Amino acid sequence: MLTKRIIPCLDIKDGRTVKGINFENIRDAGDPIELGALYASQGADELVFLDITATNERRKTLAELVTRIARHVNIPFTVGGGIAEVEDVNVLLQSGADKISVNTAAFKNPGLVDLLAREFGSQCIVLAIDTRFEDGDWYVYLNGGRVKTDRKAFDWAKEAVNRGAGEILLTSMNNDGTKQGFALDITAQLSQNLNVPVIASGGAGTMEHFVDVFENAQADAALAASIFHYKEIEIPELKTFLYGKGVNVRF
Repeated sequence: MLTKRIIPCLDIKDGRTVKGINFENIRDAGDPIELGALYASQGADELVFLDITATNERRKTLAELVTRIARHVNIPFTVGGGIAEVEDVNVLLQSGADKISVNTAAFKNPGLVDLLAREFGSQCIVLAIDTRFEDGDWYVYLNGGRVKTDRKAFDWAKEAVNRGAGEILLTSMNNDGTKQGFALDITAQLSQNLNVPVIASGGAGTMEHFVDVFENAQADAALAASIFHYKEIEIPELKTFLYGKGVNVRF
């Protein structure tokens, strides 16, 4: 049985880690390299670094930052934000990233997923989906949650997996930063119907929430930010708790 992964997420703006609630009210949470190294030493399974302003400000994710992260972090990490072409991915992987995450650019040009999967292998390509529940279903949002589309999250995830995405990073905008728990219904729909790992994101507030998303929604990994950044939950305690609940985790 595959182990369930715990993944701290570091949203980066102007070289600093930041955190918001429902994608708003952004505040500083520290140095991304120091935080990343700390989480790696505490037993995080992977890290995700997202340049949250990259797509909106039309600038490339910082390859220099990735190089520095790779020097200080000894676990796999994914980088996303503003990735729109093969050359972007090339630079980031050569700088030391293990995987890259695409979101808005892939939605606008789905062929990008095929191209990147062919060029670098599906295992490198994480499709990030920001979704909001409204009008009875979960819809895809773009540009860091600023732009609504009429596409349902499940339909887009399914298409992207068929095109070669190797993993789905699913963030519920309704739950993000609320600490009320993950969006179990949409996470379960993707986990149970797609043949790639699904990372649940948005809403972690207690250790029990992680049990829920692993057991009830069958997520392969759970991602969180503020509870780790502000030391509300420490990774070693979380893994011990999960193990005690029968969740298969790596120590």
